[in-house]
Amino acid sequence: MKLSFDHLVWFKHKPENAKQPLSEQGIRVVHGGRHESWGTYNTLSYFDLSYIEFLGIEQLSIAEQHEENRLITQIVQQLAKENREGPAKIAIRTDRINELATKLRKERFTVHGPLPGKRVTASGEEIKWNLLFIEDQPNQLSFPFFIQWEKSDEERLSSFKKKGMVGRHTGENSKLESVGFVVRDLEETITTWGKLLNLTPGEEFRNDVLHARCQTLELPGTNLFFCTPLGNGPAGKVLHERGETPFLVNLAETNQNIFIEMLNGYWRFQ
Repeated sequence: MKLSFDHLVWFKHKPENAKQPLSEQGIRVVHGGRHESWGTYNTLSYFDLSYIEFLGIEQLSIAEQHEENRLITQIVQQLAKENREGPAKIAIRTDRINELATKLRKERFTVHGPLPGKRVTASGEEIKWNLLFIEDQPNQLSFPFFIQWEKSDEERLSSFKKKGMVGRHTGENSKLESVGFVVRDLEETITTWGKLLNLTPGEEFRNDVLHARCQTLELPGTNLFFCTPLGNGPAGKVLHERGETPFLVNLAETNQNIFIEMLNGYWRFQ
């Protein structure tokens, strides 16, 4: 069973408002489309097959009706009720979603799905996929969800290139190198996620910029790294204000070398 990083979901009241601040840093954001049956819509920033999705609520009355789609229940809770924008959840791509659902149930996870999904683009194109969710535990880092696209990786990447959706950042070879998560218990979290994704954690290291101790899971497409604060600093600030959550995007080959706070999250451009 193949597992790869697919995308980071970033909750935003108006996803279109991510375009200007990221454009000023040389990162292109494109219009995505509408999830009519979920009451949401998005804009997207592609780095080959890995991407960032800025997701917003278009019709709250529709979004509130969903229970099994845990991404929609999460965005209703965080965006509509708590008014909390920012990075929220990651998606892992698989090629055997039904087999994965069976495996997770055997491992005693509470699972929702697979559920069908689709997005209609501005040009009228319909893009389809299936989603699988794991029930989150209260006050803990939100588990990834899993996605299987209707089209193959090769078909999708070819389509992105034809439409000019990739390679259009100022740094033409810019990559979504890793996504960072802040957690209370580094050892427990990385052990749980390592078993879930069948990955062996790397060695622990100290990150002086984040003022945290961290460990990495090397996932095809985009790495995941987890940090527990050592005191005051960006990681500690996020954990205190928002709890356990994705909080950092590391971009490589951007022709820059900066660390900034933007759109209710942290960004490292290298």
